[in-house]
Formats: sequence, structure tokens, C-alpha cells
Amino acid sequence: MTPTATQNSTKNYLGPLLIVGMLFFIFGFVTWVNGVLIAFFKQAFQLSTVGSNLVAFAFFISYTLMAIPSSWLLRKTGFKNGMSVGLLIMAVGTMIFIPAAKAVSYPLFLVGLFLIGIGLTVLQTASNPYVTILGPRESAAQRISFMGVANKMAGIISQFIFGGLLLTGANTLSAAETLDKVVTPYMILTGILVVLALLIRFSTLPEVSEEQDDDATVTTKVTTNSIWEHANLVLGVLAIFCYVGVEVISGDTIINYGVALGFSNDEAKYFTAYTLYGMLAGYILCIILIPRFLSQQKALMLGTVLGIILTVGALLTDGFASVLCIALLGFAIAPIWGALWPLSLNRLGRFTKLGSALLIMGISGGALMPLLHGYLTDTVSPKMAYALILPLLGYILYYATVGSKKTNW
Repeated sequence: MTPTATQNSTKNYLGPLLIVGMLFFIFGFVTWVNGVLIAFFKQAFQLSTVGSNLVAFAFFISYTLMAIPSSWLLRKTGFKNGMSVGLLIMAVGTMIFIPAAKAVSYPLFLVGLFLIGIGLTVLQTASNPYVTILGPRESAAQRISFMGVANKMAGIISQFIFGGLLLTGANTLSAAETLDKVVTPYMILTGILVVLALLIRFSTLPEVSEEQDDDATVTTKVTTNSIWEHANLVLGVLAIFCYVGVEVISGDTIINYGVALGFSNDEAKYFTAYTLYGMLAGYILCIILIPRFLSQQKALMLGTVLGIILTVGALLTDGFASVLCIALLGFAIAPIWGALWPLSLNRLGRFTKLGSALLIMGISGGALMPLLHGYLTDTVSPKMAYALILPLLGYILYYATVGSKKTNW
């Protein structure tokens, strides 16, 4: 490709990527506020750790239930209209928070979170392969890292806004007074989601073909009649499951972990932000290093090994040192998401949207693993519960070294 062609290609991709970056900002804002909500609802409703972690379960289980229907929807609507529909579904979910607060109903809050998760399922099913396909495959992890920067910046902002609004003085008010704090911010969030849905619907965001996912640099094509013959995808779904489990555990449980170690609400409410700072630094490093100095696969391996070391550090230390090791997991795992997508979708061709839906189903790790972590917290100890992260990262390391190279069985 000539320099002029490369410049034109970059220019053509820039506008759509900026629009999708705005969507990733929304993903981050809505998703990472769950860490605050888990601590907030635990205090407001006097819940166990498992009970409060139902926030993550309700939010992420929708990915398993709705990923395949989302793939069907995208085949009917295309990427752009599907993103708009996803935003509107999210708006319905955020709006439910208002009657849930008035009724002092934890189950109704969970319904709202489930609907927000459904909307995000549609958005993620469309946007992740969109970013992967919209440009050269060898730099896909770099583009997803740009999206990650937007995602984590939004998450950090959400911690300061919602942490300050919801957790400050939360243990001195009645349940009804405490829950009233969510009404205004979620009314505003609902309005923002509706406006964004309309902007995306009438934007000039281009459609891209699934066939663009074929890697033109590969001389040997793998021709299959079933998506299940793509071993790199099937193993990648489990890798996504493990990764999201680690991400949610490291980010969403750290506030309650800090409180269990004796930190006050005012001290612990920003601990999730520390995890996000680490992720943000990791994404920026990925943008600089991938693919010029470091391959996607090598970044995946290094991040996983560092994550294992930090987890062991968290188990062997006490107090803020242990909290810091959990927070630094954000930095270690930053390359994983961006590397797993292009490795898993490699050479899927016409199966790209269905493959994306299956990978999205893997996000259910964020629903199930926090429940298991919560059970271990309640029955073993808050610290030893983090040992759960070790086998999850161990599998991702297997995928980085062996599983991702399997193009068939």
C-alpha cells in the first residue's frame, strides 16, 4: 500500500472510529459504576457480599442470554442501526432506576441493570468487530486500545461522580433517603442515551462487510462449514469468559475489599478508580507499543504473567499493599481484551458477526465469577477469595501461547 493510500485509509477510518469511541465512553461510564453500586446497595439494603454482587450478575448475565439474538438483530439492521437500538434499550434500563428508588426495591434495580446489560450486549456485539474490521488486522489491538482509553476515562469519571454522590454519608441515612440519590443522575443518563441513539441513527457511520475480516496476508485459507470448527474462536470464548471475570473482580469488588480491611467509605470509594487508572496506563502503553514494538500475542502473554504475579502479591501482603496489588491488575490485564478479539475472530469471514456474538456470551464471566468470589469472601476470607483469579489467568496464558494458534481442531 502506498503512503497516499495509507493516509486516505486512515482519514476514512478516523471519523467512524471517533463515533465508536464515543460509544466506548458510554460503555465505560455505565459499566464501571457497578463497583460503586455494589457497595452502595450492600449498605442501603444490608446485603451479604453474594447479594450485593448480584449487581454484576444481573448486568453481565444478559450478555449470555442476548448475544445470539443480538447477532440476529445486527443481521437485520446492520451495525449502525443496531447500535442505536442498543442505546435505546439502555435508556429504558436507566429509567427503571427511578421507580426502583421510589419503591425501595432491590429486585427492580436488578431488572434495570439487566436491561442496561441487554442494550450493551447489542452495542458490544456491533462495535467490537466493527473496530477490528475497520482497518488492518495487525493494528486491531491498537485501535481497541484507543477505545479502551475512552472506556476507562469514562469509568474513572463515573467513580468520582457516583462515588461522591452515592457513598458519601450513605451509612447515616435511611434506605429511602439513600436510594433517592440515584434519581437525578439516572434521569440525566437516560436523556443522554436517547440523544446519542438519535445521533448514531442519523450519523454517516458506514457499514462494513463481514468479509473484510478475512486476513489478506494469509496465503492458506481455512474453509469451513461450521463456526465450531474454528478452534481459535471456541477457545477464545472461554478466554473472554476468564478475562471479564478477572476484570470485574479486580474492579467491582475492590471497594468492599477495602472496607473489609478497615478502610472507611470515604477512603475506599475511589479504589475502583485506582484499577481504572492502571487500565488507562496499560491501554496507552498498548497504543504506543502495538504492533510496532510488540505483537498482540506477546502483549497478551506479558500482561497475563504480570497479572499472576500481582495476584500472588495481593495474597501475600496486607492492608493498602494488598489493595494496591488488586488495583494494579488493571494495568496488567489492559492488553488482554484488545488482543483476544482479533486472535479469536481471525479468518472467520462470513461467521464474523456470529463469532462476535459468541465472544460477547463469554462476557458472562463477569456475572458468574463475582458470585463465586462473593461466596468465597463470605465463607473463606475477603483476601483468599482473590485466589480465584489465578486459574482464570492461567487459562488465558494457555490461550496466548497455544490456543490462539489453533485454526482448526
